[in-house]
Amino acid sequence: MTDFSPGAIVRVPFPYTDRTVRQHRPAMVVSQGGLGDGGALLWVLMVTSAENRRWPGDVSLEDGYAAMGLPAPSLVRTAKIMSIEVRDAELKGAVPPNKLIEVRAMMGNHLGWSRA
Repeated sequence: MTDFSPGAIVRVPFPYTDRTVRQHRPAMVVSQGGLGDGGALLWVLMVTSAENRRWPGDVSLEDGYAAMGLPAPSLVRTAKIMSIEVRDAELKGAVPPNKLIEVRAMMGNHLGWSRA
């Protein structure tokens, strides 16, 4: 089994809330490896094209996207978190440490941790 660390870029079947289909797309791991019974789950954030309308809390992955395993300039959508099965994740790359710090800060803002 692959060791999925925080900041890993993975390809996963990401469900849509407004459609019954799933599309394989990149996502970024934010859990400290596998969670749950036997480490079978990962928490991931949606990664979307930088061409899409930006949301508050999005983190740019436009510079150096190919080295991160991404097919195009992208954004981490920190407001879109989900649990996926580890077996469905395919490791593609990783974000640099400074981007992981930025993502964690934005998640802290969403959760109110930065005000504690």
